Amino acid sequence: MTTEIVRGLPSTHGDSYQLNTTTLIRHSARTYPEQEIVSRAADGSWDRYTYADCYARTQRAANVLTGLGVKPADVVGVLDWNSRRHFELYWAIPGTGAVMLQMNLRLAPEDLGFVTSHSEASVVLVDESLLPVAEAIAPHAPGVRQWVVMTDRPSAEISTSLPDVVFFEDLMAAAEPSFDWPVIEEKSSYSACYTTGTTGRPKGVYYSHRGIYLHTLAEAANLGMDASDAVMLITPMFHSSCWGLPQSAIFSAAKVVLPGRYQADDTAMLVDTMIDEGVTIANGAPAIFQPMLDYITTLDEKPDFSRARLLCGATEPALSLMRGFADLTGADIIHAYGATETTPMVTINRGLKYTLQGRISDEEKWDLKRSQGLPLNGIDVRVVDADGNDLPHDGVSQGELLFRGPWITERYHNLDDDADKFLDGYWRSGDVGVIDENGYMKLTDRLKDVVKSGGEWISSIDMENAIVAHPRVAEAAVIGVEHPKWQERPVVLVATTDGEDIDIDEVHALLVDRFAKWQLPDTIIRVDRLPRTSVGKLDKKNMRGEYGDLYTNTQ
Repeated sequence: MTTEIVRGLPSTHGDSYQLNTTTLIRHSARTYPEQEIVSRAADGSWDRYTYADCYARTQRAANVLTGLGVKPADVVGVLDWNSRRHFELYWAIPGTGAVMLQMNLRLAPEDLGFVTSHSEASVVLVDESLLPVAEAIAPHAPGVRQWVVMTDRPSAEISTSLPDVVFFEDLMAAAEPSFDWPVIEEKSSYSACYTTGTTGRPKGVYYSHRGIYLHTLAEAANLGMDASDAVMLITPMFHSSCWGLPQSAIFSAAKVVLPGRYQADDTAMLVDTMIDEGVTIANGAPAIFQPMLDYITTLDEKPDFSRARLLCGATEPALSLMRGFADLTGADIIHAYGATETTPMVTINRGLKYTLQGRISDEEKWDLKRSQGLPLNGIDVRVVDADGNDLPHDGVSQGELLFRGPWITERYHNLDDDADKFLDGYWRSGDVGVIDENGYMKLTDRLKDVVKSGGEWISSIDMENAIVAHPRVAEAAVIGVEHPKWQERPVVLVATTDGEDIDIDEVHALLVDRFAKWQLPDTIIRVDRLPRTSVGKLDKKNMRGEYGDLYTNTQ
């Protein structure tokens, strides 16, 4: 497709009207002022207020920021959980023309300090519970001139080594109640998010007001969101804009549920809250949804989640997880795909394409739900070979997936050597996948993780998902290990529910219908748990480092 821009006859539309995040919250607060926002406090209690209340505090917060000297194009960091204040800052910071820096709490202090300095953040707002994190990164972020502590306690009770702190709620109490929102050029950055790769420093992706606005329209449409929905933000708000759900929820005037800080073993709270608040949309990874399902199985009365659309990413959800939610609650686990570089959503697998209705069996429908789905309107997807040549959409030809669109990044912030991350204006995802004749995209691996055996590719993702179907497998990973004859061979690492080994014949029985005999793994290693990255993905670099000489070590 040509990238040349052709200028036609000028329109009479209001094309000068800028797409700003402020217009989203302002419109919904004006039209649905009574709609609820429910938030969980640090002590576990729940608080309620309305869109109108939120908008009033957002205006005060904007006055607080400008009072601290924040100007358009300044970068303001937020260290917080999925809280009410964090939600307010989602609108207040970009509404002033500044950039909201999403500070990933899962990064090591040195990396988080690098992100803070590289972005040139001058002000950072930090929740009281995260003061140790702020204090750890402060030596790595000398450019921060103002630390702002967010707490419900009196400021006199707070002790910190951060220099010259001020207290958010004290400033809010003294702030003017209304704010004259500027009209911000829509190509300006509204927020910044940094990648969390396992190699190299985090890379900055700066989202525009225009990009998140258009992403909001597409996401809300594809999820069928409206004011009757209740949206719970489970995915951290400090990464990839919480998958765009804060903006989509406000655009749709839906009820918003903010679970605050929670641990992986707090999933019972998430389920109970979904029941109590009538949640119909939520987002998360299989690592969160599986414990939620495990808890649901213990309930005498199963909840009715028949309206629930549970947006699932990070890794492919197991069929047992999707079927379990459907059978026990009626909820739909919706597989989707995105990345930091894509704002994040680019594909979604909600419902069966109408042209396939009545043409495929129930089993084929479930198998199709394992794919990442169809591209959102406005997104252009290519699958290419190693030389950048387009491959056919036949569901078989595997290649790297490339993306272009109004909310796909075209460069990294202040990074000169990023040319290898882009091709002909497309972002190179590093993911290997296929696109079938119906347009469904399916990831088969990461370029760096695909197993190359005897000159052929073996999908580690498909193999892993088949293996976790075993009733005694808690989690599984497949890595390519160097082999003297076959280049690489797949090695399976499993953590079992009972801590006992699994015979290789049992694993082969799970794989024989999906994989050729030569693709079957020769080695299975049981481990207590699988290493994961800061965002919960399998850390295959770590695994390859530990087991990489399995077949080549002659000692």
